Amino acid sequence: MVEQGRGLRQSVERQAATASGYPMLLLLVGAVATAVVGLTFVEHQPAVGATFLVAGAVVAAFVAIGFFMLQPNQAAAITLFGSYKGTDRASGLRWVLPWMARRKVSVRANNIISERIKVNDLRGNPIEMAAQVVWRVTDTAQALFDVDDYRAFVLVQIEAAVRTIGSRYPYDDFEHQEVTLRGNHDQVGGELRDELIARLLVAGIMVDECGFTHLAYAPEIAQAMLRRQQAAAVVAARQTLVAGAVGMVEMALEQLSAKNVVELDDERRAAMVSNLMVVLCGERDTQPVVNTGTLYQ
Repeated sequence: MVEQGRGLRQSVERQAATASGYPMLLLLVGAVATAVVGLTFVEHQPAVGATFLVAGAVVAAFVAIGFFMLQPNQAAAITLFGSYKGTDRASGLRWVLPWMARRKVSVRANNIISERIKVNDLRGNPIEMAAQVVWRVTDTAQALFDVDDYRAFVLVQIEAAVRTIGSRYPYDDFEHQEVTLRGNHDQVGGELRDELIARLLVAGIMVDECGFTHLAYAPEIAQAMLRRQQAAAVVAARQTLVAGAVGMVEMALEQLSAKNVVELDDERRAAMVSNLMVVLCGERDTQPVVNTGTLYQ
């Protein structure tokens, strides 16, 4: 059965007309027994013996050729002279007419970790990416007849989807205002899954789970980007330190004035602010200096 869509003949899975193999196994045993009985009659009653022998052998051969076995989560596509006749998903011993071909396909979950590929992110920076994808066949007719090799098709589409998602976002945003590959794993992973589902739909394949297993700057810019990250971290730390120091100086001056501990004019206030900022923002331990004079001498 096929459907017409966008100029393509799309296959659709349907149930095949197969039977359980156990009743046919009993028939096979009966046919073999008939042939054995005919063999015993050949010497005394040649005509009867030959009839039983030939009939039993023909039926046994006919029945034996039609057997096939399906494991759990395994299916078999049935074709007749190149025409798709349906898919059998019932596990166990199965039987179909001998002239029908059976092509088995696994419908179990498959796990793939792609190769590391180099991609340019949204800002043009070269990065390395690799993805882990859990996929399974949901439509055996599409997987077998709409693409040449569905496993190779999955590998190619994973690489294409990773490149698409990798070029859609920047690797990192030092100002934390954009969606990034490094900082938004769940969102980016969800978009990767949606991209893969859309690409693998033609092959009857569903993606259950996916995510990035490797994400890093390419070696040629890794050191430069590391220095940039370190510089940004230093700047951010300094900003936090200065903001805290200003708050502490302001609080100290307010409490000194409120409790009338000391009267400070503008020049002495400036000197105190300078000293406090040096103490609070300095990277080294401060050394006390005893001033025996005054600020104006």
